[in-house]
Order: sequence, then structure tokens, then C-alpha cells
Amino acid sequence: MLTPIATWRGETVPVFAPTSLPNAIARFREPIHVVRDGPTGPLGVAFGGALGSTHDTGFPVLASLPALYPEWLGDRSFGEAHGVRFPYATGAMANGIATARLVIAVARAGMFGFFGAAGLAPDRVETALVEIESALGKDAPGWGSNLIHAPNEADLEEAVADLYLRRGVARVSASAYMNLTVAIVRYASTGLHTDSAGNVRRRHQVIAKISRPEVAERFLSPAPRPILDALVQRGQLTPQEAELAARVPLAEDITVESDSGGHTDNRPLGALFPRICRLRDELVSKHGYSQPIRVGAAGGLGTPSAVASAFSLGAAYVLTGSINQAAIESGLSERGRRMLAQADIADVVMAPAADMFELGVKLQVLRRGTLFAQRATKLYDLYSAYDSLEAIPVAERSAAEKQIFGASIDEIWAQTQVFWNGRDPRQIERAKREPRHRMALVFRWYLGLSSRWAIDGEPSRQLDYQIWCGPAMGAFNAWTAGSFLSDPGRREAVQIALNLLEGAAVITRAQQLRSYGVPIPPAAFDFRPRPLAASS
Repeated sequence: MLTPIATWRGETVPVFAPTSLPNAIARFREPIHVVRDGPTGPLGVAFGGALGSTHDTGFPVLASLPALYPEWLGDRSFGEAHGVRFPYATGAMANGIATARLVIAVARAGMFGFFGAAGLAPDRVETALVEIESALGKDAPGWGSNLIHAPNEADLEEAVADLYLRRGVARVSASAYMNLTVAIVRYASTGLHTDSAGNVRRRHQVIAKISRPEVAERFLSPAPRPILDALVQRGQLTPQEAELAARVPLAEDITVESDSGGHTDNRPLGALFPRICRLRDELVSKHGYSQPIRVGAAGGLGTPSAVASAFSLGAAYVLTGSINQAAIESGLSERGRRMLAQADIADVVMAPAADMFELGVKLQVLRRGTLFAQRATKLYDLYSAYDSLEAIPVAERSAAEKQIFGASIDEIWAQTQVFWNGRDPRQIERAKREPRHRMALVFRWYLGLSSRWAIDGEPSRQLDYQIWCGPAMGAFNAWTAGSFLSDPGRREAVQIALNLLEGAAVITRAQQLRSYGVPIPPAAFDFRPRPLAASS
């Protein structure tokens, strides 16, 4: 039996009835005392009042907990480093699905938003940056943009990095990296300097999204010397910047991405997160870093319980993705958002990725209401089995034209040439030399446009919609059922975030009290969505 640490007396009556405890737990923004009803009675909770000596008359106090706030669930240094109130970020859903409007909304609410620049031409990205800067202010905190690894379009990756450097974008979400590139190293290293105490300071922050230890190690280590030397030789880094880059990790924020929508290795957070934290600790010790490296969590975060679980693992912050795609501020069409609102946790499937098609990389997409995954997989099977379009049997080719493309392969090739001649003519030159690359470009026509059809809400192509989605979407739908957030038209990104954080705080408080022996009923862990204000 726990030994009392004090006694409690107050004007209110302590709460002992299990049915009343959920309402008491909802008051997590107030200090709370764990009290016993007499020397051997049941445990309950009390608010306010005064604490006295264990020899005084009153209810024995077994524990006292301070107020708890959603802002405090993560690492306080995340908010300090990035100028945000909440340890919460929205992910950079590609092709502009994470719109400037979404970024602006969450940044104004004291959270962090990333613009979904992947897949967009630099001029489209710049237009969005201008919109964000105009709304928030050029140097405003709480926002960044995506820099995605583009193994087939290195020039595009470098062009986007150039844009960020030219416009002074202070933070990027680095995603889908398998190896470090000149673009990400240049962005991270440009502007490194020391303060009066000799500490290395950054002009640009990289928040790296990773799902494998070997990739995490690259971002947690100093930039590779060969890349730094090459950048100095090209005049894109000063010798001083390169020297400082060798003293600090490439990124000070690592987002551990578990079973998510889009590019994913489908790893469970409970297994992956501790592995990356241990690796972080080993590398901090090895390199003797003076600045902390924060580890955040992403993937599968569609309910307050999942968010609370991530924080309990030690996440400095959480980053959500699939559920924001269903928000009204996202760039996905209304038709696509309504399809997401029908998803359950099993209504997802892996499918070939357009940007890494030849490498066999897959991403997670919505299965319910669309045949994209089956059709994209069929195209990859053809690519794997044959050396050219001409080698595909006539029956197979005809079936693909009728059932997948909706046009002849010759027509698709003509459209493909127009696209790549405007984006990267070298792809067409290579395709003329390599028949298999030509086949890949034709098949990527379908994979690329399937996302655009979902964004535009093209009704004739609904069965071909490529909608990136993880099981968190189904969990979110089940959690919001019967609440105001069940309506796709009321799913605002900020309301989604506030409810997840509020619920995570409630669940955290319930678990705290349960760990002290208070008989917490299951209902206390079931926070239901409600309209919330950021100032609450």
C-alpha cells in the first residue's frame, strides 16, 4: 500500500465513483491530487483545496500531479526551435495536396505545416511560397516546404533546393531519401556560422522523414566530406561552411515514419521508434554533438490514443498525413475526400510508386472505391516481364490500352513526349536509346496522372484515382463517427489537430492516474471529438 505524502482538505468533495472519474480527468489543465477515502478506502481524485501534514485531519494524499497541457506533450525544444506552440506538424502531401491554404491555417494556430512541393515544377512551388509568405510574413515561423529525393530527376531536386535557398525558406521536410544528395547537403550546409560562444548555428533546418535505420544514420551524421568538397569546388559552399558542416548532424529533427500513406516501409511505430532513438543516442555520443537531436513520430496517427502512444514512446513531436488529406484545406478533390471518409483500416493496399517505378518502390494507397493499385501493379508486372513495349503480347497490350490507359499506347507515348520535352528532354533522348525506359515512361504516364485525376476530381477516372492513404485514415473515421468531424465538409485541419492533441492529453492524464492505482474506467480513454478553440 502506498504511503501518504500529505493530507488534503477542501470545500469540494473528492471524486471516488468510477463513473464520475472521466469528467474529472477532462480537467487535466488543473493540478490534481490522488486521495484515499480514509485509511483503507478506495482511491479517487481531488482538486484545489489545501495540503497539510500527514498528521493533520483530511483525506490521505498519495500523489499530486501538476496541470497538463497539450502544448507540453512533446519536447519543449521543438517549439522553441521552430517558433510553434504545439508539438504538432502536418506532412507535405505531394502534388500540392498539402496546400498553401492548409499550411497557413495550421501555422496561424501555432502548429507546423509543410507545403507538398513533391511532383510540382519549381514555378508552381514558388507560387505557393509567395502565397504562404504573403499570408504569414516572410520570416514567420511554423511552416516549411518539401524537398523530396528524385533519383530520376536530380536536376529537378537541385532546382527546388535552389529555389528554397534563393527565397530564404528556413525549413524543409526531406522525404523519400535513400542516399544523401548534393541538393539536400547544400541546403542544410548553406549559411552555417558560429555565434559568439563558438556554437554552430543554422540558417536552414532539415526535418528528415525516415523509416530505416541506415537512412536515419545518414541524416544523424555530419554531411559526407566528398559531397562537401564537391560543393566547395563548385562554388556553392564556402570552405568555412563546409568545415562547420563536418561538425554537426545534417538534421536536428528526425521524423520516424511508420505505417503511413504514400512511400512507406509499413513498419510498426512501437518497433521502429525505439530503434531510431537508440541510434540517435549512439551517434550523439560518437560525434560529441552539443545540440539536442529531436525524434518525432509519423504514420498511423489518426486517433488520440495513437498520438498519446507516440508521445509516450518519447516523440518530441507528431506529424500527421493521411488524415489531413481528408481536410477541406487539402488539394484533394471533394470526390476524393468523400472516398477517404468511407475508408476503414483494411481499405489500403501497396502499389508501385510513379517517381521510383523502375526501382520497384511501392507506396500505400486507398483501395476502397478505386482500381488503381491493381492496374498499377499490372503495369509493373508487364515492365518486369518484357524488355520493350513491342515485346508485350498483343492481347496484353490491347487489354492495357482498353482497361487501364483508355487510349492507344501510341497516343500515350505522344503525350509522354510532350510532357518530358517540357520538363526534362533527356528522358526522351534516353527512351529513344533504351526501349525499356520508353516502356517505363509510358507506364508512369498512368501512375502520374492517376494522382492528378484524384486532385482534379475527374469523374470519368474515379476508378483510377491514386489517393495516398494509410490505416490511420480508417481509424480516424471510426473515431469521428457520429461527431461533427464525421462530415467531410467540416474536417478542418486545425480542428483535427486540436482534437487529437486534446484527446491525447486526456488519455495521458488517465494513464498517469491509473499508474497510481486510481480505478480509471475504460470510458476515460475514449475522448470524443468536439469543436475546440486554439486558445483553450
